Amino acid sequence: MFAMNNGEAFRASEDVVAREVGGEMVLLDLVSGTYFGLGAVGSRVWEQLSQGEASLAQLANLIESEFEAPRKQIEQDLAELLGQLAEKKLIASAAA
Repeated sequence: MFAMNNGEAFRASEDVVAREVGGEMVLLDLVSGTYFGLGAVGSRVWEQLSQGEASLAQLANLIESEFEAPRKQIEQDLAELLGQLAEKKLIASAAA
């Protein structure tokens, strides 16, 4: 399980190429050759992380302002998404 706190910042890995395809964001990890698809919310998160570092709290604020969902659900979904992206080494801690 991936553990994080609201203040920890993340950034997109430099080894990932992203393209929008059919309304989804498709990520290609150049190191492993693995593809990863993101829906609307995930695509928005990726856009933020590829522009610079962002914390879970900052991402939650952004998603809450653009999508209709309860804050607690947004935070849970973001934590799960960030955990998956980190596990696949598509994002890294900005402190690293």
